[in-house]
Amino acid sequence: MRIIFMGTPEFAVPSLDILIKNNYNIVAVVTATDKMAGRGKQITMSAVKKYALEQNIPILQPEKLKSEEFLAELQALKADLQIVVAFRMLPEAVWNMPPLGTFNLHASLLPQFRGAAPINWAIISGEKQTGVTTFFLQQEIDTGDLILQEKIDILDEDNFETLYNKLMNKGSDLVLKTVQMIENKNITPQKQIVDGITLLPAPKIFRETCEINFNQSSIEVWNFVRGLSPIPAAWTMINGKLLKIFSVKPFQNTHQNLEVGSFQTDHKHFLHFITADGYISVEELQIEGRKRLTIEEFLRGNPFK
Repeated sequence: MRIIFMGTPEFAVPSLDILIKNNYNIVAVVTATDKMAGRGKQITMSAVKKYALEQNIPILQPEKLKSEEFLAELQALKADLQIVVAFRMLPEAVWNMPPLGTFNLHASLLPQFRGAAPINWAIISGEKQTGVTTFFLQQEIDTGDLILQEKIDILDEDNFETLYNKLMNKGSDLVLKTVQMIENKNITPQKQIVDGITLLPAPKIFRETCEINFNQSSIEVWNFVRGLSPIPAAWTMINGKLLKIFSVKPFQNTHQNLEVGSFQTDHKHFLHFITADGYISVEELQIEGRKRLTIEEFLRGNPFK
């Protein structure tokens, strides 16, 4: 099979790597254009591009996926199959091109958490289980016929970073299994069942999305913090400065006489924020202009009024 792989961030690299190591014929990689980043405005390339350069795989970096030039380049590659892992939404002219179709790896158990940030929202929503799904692309995002799914438990100690890494590696195994099944003509895609199900969305996360709402319960705030940790990080304002919070512990049924959103500290060991049903105890945080610190390190250098 002639395969085109489409992806951009680190999450996609293990899926490409496992195909290369299993001797699949990757005729090209499609990835994001290079960007200016950092204080020095250095040109940076995607994680997928870096890997493709190491493996001497041809690279395409289209600005517009509907451009005649890009479509002609794809057509000339005569791919049998296209694989998408953490890339942009494709126009039909692209995903409908190869005879064996185009499949996507999504980091949730579809149809739940359709959208751009399924890992974050699975934790924020308090789910105890998530997983990875491969499915054939169709017109509406994340709605195509399912090929394979694998589940994974969300542990109390998980945050976005740990769950991301687990799903990244489990996803690469699922991509390989999916390719093997397609190669052996051993697939029976299934429609996504949505009737009678309350669908939980996974929209893109913005800075304003990350502000902590202390009117929620302690458990909800805890889930919110770990679902955004370490990036982009949940935040609140304290003494006029933005405070990113990376790790907390929830406590319920205490401090009920204090105002929701207020804080308490002994200036040495603890910082508590009052929630709707108790409080959260901050363990790791970062105030604007400073580095990330444990609560004890932070309080030594940041006295509060």
